[in-house]
Amino acid sequence: MSEVRLAAEVRTEFGKGGARRTRRSGKIPAVIYGHGADPRHVSLPAREFAQAIKRGGGNVLLTLTVDGKDELTIPKAVQRHPIRGDFEHVDLIAVRRGERVTIDVPLLVTGDIAPGAMLGQEHTTVQIEAEATHLPSEIEVSVAGLDAGAHITAGDLTLPSGTTLVTDAETLLLNVVTAPTAEDIEADTAESIAGLGIVEDAPETETDGEAARDNAEGESN
Repeated sequence: MSEVRLAAEVRTEFGKGGARRTRRSGKIPAVIYGHGADPRHVSLPAREFAQAIKRGGGNVLLTLTVDGKDELTIPKAVQRHPIRGDFEHVDLIAVRRGERVTIDVPLLVTGDIAPGAMLGQEHTTVQIEAEATHLPSEIEVSVAGLDAGAHITAGDLTLPSGTTLVTDAETLLLNVVTAPTAEDIEADTAESIAGLGIVEDAPETETDGEAARDNAEGESN
């Protein structure tokens, strides 16, 4: 896994106002938890942290230099702005080399399933346990050639050496079903329209008043 060194600063301002000022200065508010110590409030350089996540993924190992001392951490929870996508807050877990930790790892699905089939994904991550300095950034799972009826559970995954599966082995991750045909889609659409009570416009008919008026005009002529 990737290991990145960042210079962190102790944070003395708290609350929404303090967090806004921290972000305006080009830093991200963060909190370090773990090892029975009180939470420590720090700020991280926003650009360097974004680059670390881009390069190493959500489980990147971060060596933070705080007050001249190195602190080994991994991101536990990352909050991003819903529109801009920039990082707004980070929760970090302090770890030690040789220590085993439990994390969620994203699945990387590769390959193409058989023609006429459709892939359903029930889970996008699995939980594993591994040594803190050897955490996988993702776990690859191939679906190449799988046909309708096939499925992949957590127990089917090939894990990196030294990694232990925490997620229940029977948990369904991916399943392959028969893709709907054009006729199936058309039938489903028609059924949905019928369920909503939508009907085609009826042809225009002459009302009683219009018929009487027409008759009167005919007689006068």
